[in-house]
Amino acid sequence: MPRNSEAFSRASPRLPLKSTRHPLRTRTTSPVVYGKEPANLVLRPHSNRTRSPAPANPAEPGLHPGNEGFLREVDDALREQEVIDAFRQYGKLAAWVIILFLVALGGYLWWDHAQTAKAGERGEQLTLALDQVEAGKLDAARADLAKLADGKDGVSAAAQMMAAGILSEQNKAPEAQKAFAAVAADDKAPQPYRDLATIREVALGFDTLPADQVVARLKPLAVPGKPFFGNAGELLGMAYLKQNRQDLAGPLFAAIARDKTVPDTLRRRSRQMAGLLGVDAVDDVNAAAQGQTGGAVAPPAPAQ
Repeated sequence: MPRNSEAFSRASPRLPLKSTRHPLRTRTTSPVVYGKEPANLVLRPHSNRTRSPAPANPAEPGLHPGNEGFLREVDDALREQEVIDAFRQYGKLAAWVIILFLVALGGYLWWDHAQTAKAGERGEQLTLALDQVEAGKLDAARADLAKLADGKDGVSAAAQMMAAGILSEQNKAPEAQKAFAAVAADDKAPQPYRDLATIREVALGFDTLPADQVVARLKPLAVPGKPFFGNAGELLGMAYLKQNRQDLAGPLFAAIARDKTVPDTLRRRSRQMAGLLGVDAVDDVNAAAQGQTGGAVAPPAPAQ
């Protein structure tokens, strides 16, 4: 090259070669030398203005109210759709369950009302039969009571007891004893009726029953505090006398005489029996002399 060209090239500044990179990705800071001072021709990517930081979670409440409302609407729509789907899937089953429950409830209420009405009618028939017994119409009363003896309630047991009592009044002891035995053996009859029927059965057949059998049947009932202690205890004491067990009969009669829940006539009889057996059952001599049953309940005295 000629010297003029070489001198020109030395004097002129060297321009940078054209880069093949993307202009936005170019971060070259190569200065163009005009003499000795470099000049920056490319702006820095940062700026002195403050920027708001980008939210870490766009759906965070309080940062984007618009997004929060949108998400709430989406959630409500999703729940509504779930309810609709559940109703479509289980709606028929739930409807059938409700219908069956209402039908069962209605049937129970109808049955309860029918049972209450039937019990009221049976009670009225029992009252009419009792009126006929008081009027002396025993055969008519027995016919009406026979209609009430088919049930399994208290009215049936009461009707059977009244029918057996009518047989006893008519001097039909064997038939009456069988009727009382049927009530005593009925497991569905109330327990007080069964206990009373046992006492009446034993009382009617006391002369023919063995003493051991009488003791076995009446001993559970002849306990102080039970409702039929007086009646069962008197028969049990007589059975002890049949067995020549005065040591058991005397204290038992004395205990009956001291029990204030026992009728007065039975207490007087028991006090006399206890005295005959050598057991003192008199707590107040003056009251006993005047025919009264006074004195507190005391433990039975030992047999003499």
